[in-house]
Amino acid sequence: MQNYAIIVAGGSGSRMGSEIPKQFLPINNKPILFHTIEKFLQIPDLKVILVLPKKDIEYWDSLSKPSSFQSGFLTITEGGASRFQSVKNGLGVVPQDADLVAVHDGVRPLVSLEIIQKSYEVAAEKGSAVTSVMLKDSARRILENGDNEAVDRTQYRLMQTPQTFKVSLMKLAFESPEQPFFTDCASVLEYAGHKITLIEGSYENIKITTPEDLILAEAFLKKN
Repeated sequence: MQNYAIIVAGGSGSRMGSEIPKQFLPINNKPILFHTIEKFLQIPDLKVILVLPKKDIEYWDSLSKPSSFQSGFLTITEGGASRFQSVKNGLGVVPQDADLVAVHDGVRPLVSLEIIQKSYEVAAEKGSAVTSVMLKDSARRILENGDNEAVDRTQYRLMQTPQTFKVSLMKLAFESPEQPFFTDCASVLEYAGHKITLIEGSYENIKITTPEDLILAEAFLKKN
C-alpha cells in the first residue's frame, strides 16, 4: 500500500520581520522548506504533497531545486484560507485506497528519520501516531476570573508533527465542519471520535516561527 506525507507550508514572515515567507528563509545556505522536504524524500517510495499558498507557488517555481524534487515523488498543491483547509486540499490529492498519511509542518526541518518512520509504524498498528514531548517548564492555568493556578505538568504534552493516520480515517474526519479549536490534525480526528495515540518526539524538532528559532535551528544542524 502507498504511504503519503502532506507538508503544510503556509506561514508568513511577519514574526521574523521578513518579507520572505518564513518557510523560504535560509538555514545552512538552504531554504528551511528544502531541509524538511529532503528529510521525507529519504523514506523509500513515500509520496510527498507540498501545500503552498497560491501567492507562494510562483516564488517556489523560481527557486533552483535539488534533482530529488523532480523525481515524481513530490507534488505541489494550493493551500486554503486556514490550516484545516490546507490539509484538506492536500488530502484531496491522496487516493482513497492509500494506506497512511503523515501531516508535517514545513517549518519543522529538524525532524529525525527515526520519528518519521516510527509514526508510520505506530499508525499502521493503531490508526494514529501523533508526535509529542513532555513539558520541561512548570505550567499554570488561567481561570475565568483572571486568577491562575498550578497544574501537574506530567499530565500534559506539547504537540509536534508529524501526525500520521490511516487515510480512510483522515478523509472522513476532514469532512467535519471546521471548528475554531482545530489547531492540528489530532484535534480534528478526536472531534470525529477517533482515539489519538501519542509517540515520543524530540526537543530538537522545533517549529521555526521567530528569529530565536532560526538561531536554535542553525545550532542543531551544526551539532548534527
